[in-house]
Amino acid sequence: MTTLWGGRFEEPPDRLLWEYTVSATDRRLLVDDVVGSVAHVKMLGRVGLLSPEETDTLLRGLDVILTEAREGTFEFVDGDEDVHSAVERRLIELVGDVGKKLHTGRSRNDQIALDERLYLRRAAATQADRLGRFGLLLVALAEANADLVVPVYTHLQQAQPIPLAHHLLAYAWMVSRDRQRFQQVGERLAVSPLGAGAAGGSSLPLDPIFTARELGFDVVFANSIDAVGSRDLVTEYVWCCAQAMVHLSRLSEELILWTSSEFGWVTFGDRYTTGSSALPQKKNPDIAELARGRAAGAIGDLTALLALQKGLPLAYNRDLQEDKEHLFRADDTLAATLEALGGMLSTAEFHPPPPSPWTTALDLAEALVRRGVPFREAHAAVGRLVARLVAEGRELTEATADDLAAADDRFEPADLDLVDTRRSVERRVTSGGGSFESVSEQIAALRHVLTRD
Repeated sequence: MTTLWGGRFEEPPDRLLWEYTVSATDRRLLVDDVVGSVAHVKMLGRVGLLSPEETDTLLRGLDVILTEAREGTFEFVDGDEDVHSAVERRLIELVGDVGKKLHTGRSRNDQIALDERLYLRRAAATQADRLGRFGLLLVALAEANADLVVPVYTHLQQAQPIPLAHHLLAYAWMVSRDRQRFQQVGERLAVSPLGAGAAGGSSLPLDPIFTARELGFDVVFANSIDAVGSRDLVTEYVWCCAQAMVHLSRLSEELILWTSSEFGWVTFGDRYTTGSSALPQKKNPDIAELARGRAAGAIGDLTALLALQKGLPLAYNRDLQEDKEHLFRADDTLAATLEALGGMLSTAEFHPPPPSPWTTALDLAEALVRRGVPFREAHAAVGRLVARLVAEGRELTEATADDLAAADDRFEPADLDLVDTRRSVERRVTSGGGSFESVSEQIAALRHVLTRD
């Protein structure tokens, strides 16, 4: 096997060394590696390190490889140590010895840093687009079910009546922030590391600014050691994936609860649910369960990347080769989860039971507050009313004017009308709160936020 570094060695690599150190994971960066090489060759020709004829020859060869990469016809061989050596090997096959000049003024250290940034910029934009579409699906579901009233839970106990749409839109807002995070990390990725070399730059008259502009980067690295030895942006990207997966896991947990007979809030289409091999009656929301489970893997990938870097001296160390496995897995997990969970949600039919009348207890307390009663006293008065009714096995809707008076003489008989859950929602006035008006405002705002940029 031929390596890019064999000149100093008298023995070829042992099979055990090759098998342990060589990974095919970076083959996913093939297009990015070729795109970076095209810009590099143009720069070498511009500064005179390649003749015009050599430049044209290399660019023609790289164009063939780029076509092969995009069409999926590029063939890796057993002797390819990594994606960089594969491209150089294929280029030499195509154009001859002039292909050996491709690596002029470049190291695999700045090359892989560039490939990862190119990949991450594209991936961040793609994930932002996926999240935008998923968020808009939640908005559409909220709008279609805007009239349904359900309880919002605190401590998994029914708390207040709200529109179901308000609950769904809470997740849409989370998704909008996830989308924004991918957009922001994309901006921070717009720094070209090419020209940093192995760690300390080059004595050759390279033009990193030209290369950066060719690749659509805003600026060039300020410190060559940092350029090749840092992976914080990979970690940040995976953090974005993990945080988005955590949000999807929380949504999935609720979807799982809502499909249970105990809740009975939602039914999903048969084509997005599974059955049981033993229990004929079962209809399981497996996509949601797997999304919840795979969030753990995304968190693990993030933890692995943080641990990978925690003790590394500068600049480049081979440990950093391991970052791609975690990056690609987290990236794929989020993409697949958004697609599958979105498909399942698109078939959702909501039919929640009405919330318990007990969820209007706060409305009674606020009625006293509007009459000047300190909230702590109003809270205690409603608490006394609740305790009496519970002890007697009655619901809040069964309370009488006498019950109100016994709890606090500042109640009025008309306050009995406050225990209607739908009217409770209609009375809500807090901006961003659980009212029908707020839901309408949020739908309009989210449509703008999720389609911006």
